[in-house]
Amino acid sequence: MPMTNHAFGAVEVCIDYAAINGIFEAAAAEGRETLFEYEVYSLLRDSGAETPPRSVLLTRGGRPSDKELAALPGDRVVLKIVSPNIVHKTEVGGVVVVENSPDKIRSAWRRMVYEVPERCAAMFEHSPDSAPKVYAGLEGDALNAAIAADIRGVLMVEFMRPDSQAFGNELIVGIRRTREFGMVIGAGLGGTDTELYAERFRKGQAIAASSTALTDGETFFKLFRNTLSYKKLAGLTRGQRRLVTDEQLIECFSSFIDMANFYSPENSDAPFIIEELEINPFAYADYLMVPLDGMCRFSRPGVLPASRPVEKIGHLLHPRTIGIVGVSSTRMNFGRIILKNILDAGFDPEDVVVVRSGIESIDGVRCVESLRALEASLDLFVVAVGAEQVPGLVEEVIERECAESVMLIPGGLGETAESEERAREVVSRINAAHATGGGPVFLGGNCMGVVSRPGAYDTWFIPEEKLPKFSSGKHHRAAFISQSGAFMLTRLSQCPLLDPAYMVSVGNQTDLTLGDLVSWFADCDDVDVIAIYAEGFNDMDGLAFCRAVRRAVLAGKDVVFYKAGRTPEGKSATSGHTASLAGDYTVCESCVRQAGAVVAQSFTQFENLFMLAERLHSKTIAGNRLAAMSGAGFEAVGMADSIHSDDYRMTLAPLAKNTVAALEALFVANRLDGLVTVTNPLDITPGSNDHVHAEAIRLLAQDSGVDAVVAGLDPMSPVMRTLADPNHAEFHFEDERSIAALLEDLLPSLDTPVIGVVDGGRLYDPLVDKLKEAGLCTFRTSDQAVAALAQYLDGRLNAQRIRRIDKTEGQC
Repeated sequence: MPMTNHAFGAVEVCIDYAAINGIFEAAAAEGRETLFEYEVYSLLRDSGAETPPRSVLLTRGGRPSDKELAALPGDRVVLKIVSPNIVHKTEVGGVVVVENSPDKIRSAWRRMVYEVPERCAAMFEHSPDSAPKVYAGLEGDALNAAIAADIRGVLMVEFMRPDSQAFGNELIVGIRRTREFGMVIGAGLGGTDTELYAERFRKGQAIAASSTALTDGETFFKLFRNTLSYKKLAGLTRGQRRLVTDEQLIECFSSFIDMANFYSPENSDAPFIIEELEINPFAYADYLMVPLDGMCRFSRPGVLPASRPVEKIGHLLHPRTIGIVGVSSTRMNFGRIILKNILDAGFDPEDVVVVRSGIESIDGVRCVESLRALEASLDLFVVAVGAEQVPGLVEEVIERECAESVMLIPGGLGETAESEERAREVVSRINAAHATGGGPVFLGGNCMGVVSRPGAYDTWFIPEEKLPKFSSGKHHRAAFISQSGAFMLTRLSQCPLLDPAYMVSVGNQTDLTLGDLVSWFADCDDVDVIAIYAEGFNDMDGLAFCRAVRRAVLAGKDVVFYKAGRTPEGKSATSGHTASLAGDYTVCESCVRQAGAVVAQSFTQFENLFMLAERLHSKTIAGNRLAAMSGAGFEAVGMADSIHSDDYRMTLAPLAKNTVAALEALFVANRLDGLVTVTNPLDITPGSNDHVHAEAIRLLAQDSGVDAVVAGLDPMSPVMRTLADPNHAEFHFEDERSIAALLEDLLPSLDTPVIGVVDGGRLYDPLVDKLKEAGLCTFRTSDQAVAALAQYLDGRLNAQRIRRIDKTEGQC
């Protein structure tokens, strides 16, 4: 098997896969799925990474000579217990440093072989959940004997004194297989407190993580440079000197990433899969990266899932014919509501058919006795019957080839323990059809359906009276994909002006996944914005999702993402809803953000970012320099106070001389010059009327040094037209001189994003709606407006960086 070489300037990585395969083969021949520490060191040596310390295995029951015990240099050596089932060696006395003399080593070795099993048994009996499965049910002498029998011996390791033992001078580097994202790499603050660092430090400061399929050594190094770990190792903190070169880190990351991608479930030629490989920590001695401990778990490759015919999503979203089963002729059940909504959305009733025996028509739509009676294959078949009937229907649809796409509305397909077998039956039949290249694509189960404005249909089972009516022909070029139908419904109810072209409730992902749908919309010509709410990914679909996000971003689209299940409590909650398992949120957020999506941290953030993306996608984002203005002093100051956070950073733009002069002239003309000083943020006082507000916005937005404008619109100002009450004409916003009317004319002429703030009570709700209809992204508080805008700008700038890098690599 050939070696792999990668060069980074003067750094070259050479991986001997044949030698590493031999290490795995030897361990597997002994029935092990883990490597011993000395085998991990051999793996590192063969991976082209830093040379590990020299070591000698003192086997249990062996009789090493004084010469063998004196084989390592230095005045001290490290002794470590070797067992496949003792992971946390330090806690049970499995790691000691002793004088480098045969007698001292021999004594410590014998003591460890006897004492470690006793301490380990006591720990497992005190905390049974911490015990490996192989010791389940054992206690007392039986447990002690089993632990002792598994001990191979003691590893004698060369002691290498690190250059520094100060905080932050140890590095953890690891790769691991995740269910959703495949192989990921992580690096950051190492040592015994790694988990504490990750929990307590600001996001991205302790650990950097990435999908190995979407990065390389140099790219990951750029991400790692943002961590506190790099700042310490590179000598960028007070009193610290550099301990390692950038080239060494790139070499290390490149080696781990290449190994991860080779021993990956995605690689059909991989003889083994690395489940987890971790060095914690690397320490540093005279510019050497020294691994002080290592672990590795591996497995044999499994069977990859069958691919889905995702090209059939077009039939789902733009059907020419629709069939539906589960429509009642006597009451308004879910199926009847769906039929009504399909027709009300404008779909031709001649192209709709109801599968129901004994009736000629329902609501003017013809009925057929059964699937057997269909004259031609349907583009879309909507299943709205009880869950117990679904397996039989799925079987018949596949067997008769009577639909290109199927929508499974019913719940009861994996949400409960009782329904899991039913769900497995459905999934198994669908996968079997796909494995032979056949079968329709299935959306759901437990999905609320689809609203496709371009497809002129609506299969939501929500009565029109319960949801604001969608606009006619005014929808945005956006797609909203949600694993929870209720989440999507609530967001649209809260903010009807979101108004996307496509609204897709995914449900349980029985067949079609989040990754499939984002992949389709990434190539869709009538979509500029994709917003996704996710609770969990199917196996390996997180990686497919990120690749689809990257493709959408490279195509110039905005992607907004929210992931539920970010905490252990949230993860538990989502495990029981739509039968999804929430993945590791840190990995998920990092991978999706690196793919180019804007990641929301709350429902409100998601809604705000979606609104901004829909309205600002066509605007030019040149940077993150903000101009802020308001007639309320507290609001102007609040805007300035909100430009920094852990997730984003904006600066206040220095205004150009001609902008300052024009603003000063504006205030002179309106007799405000004695009250207003032109600065950024700009306090224009409550005496500024609608015209002054609009003109100030125009001047700020046209300043070449300003990348975005946030404007407080002072609804309670005595000279602003901000009320919906026609009985007070001087304040009525329907007046052509109102700020709403002026901005409706002004905004299309501006290439710079403008955000509005209406900080007032319920009296001003109609004004907010009016401004949003005029095309202004409007918020109720200045801090929320600035935070949302800053996060959106950060996401747009990140997407632009990704496109530049891709273009540069393409040219190379």
